[in-house]
Amino acid sequence: MADTTQSINRLVGDRIAEFRRSRKWSHAELACRLQVAPETVHRLECGTSTPSLQMLENLAAALDVSISDLIVERPAALDDQAVQISAWLSALEAADQTLVTGVIQQLCERMRERRDKH
Repeated sequence: MADTTQSINRLVGDRIAEFRRSRKWSHAELACRLQVAPETVHRLECGTSTPSLQMLENLAAALDVSISDLIVERPAALDDQAVQISAWLSALEAADQTLVTGVIQQLCERMRERRDKH
């Protein structure tokens, strides 16, 4: 049981670190957004501390991701791309986010159609 808890803590910690780094935030910047000490962020990322459900909710809100994004392992390449796109979108106003996601959707549909023709 202890090994399972440690591996879950490690996974969550790695995910927190990935999302934080993709936003180019320091431990202190994320800690400020969470209203905790930077050491708390460090312990979470190292997997030495188990986040409570409330902390997971706070982390998800601060990082603008879902809780499942923090606890589910995904292929690294796709995840890195998704995190980068999410960071770009988060810097935009809501109307601009809608516009950009619509354009991306149209591009993906065209590329799928092109692929299916060949």
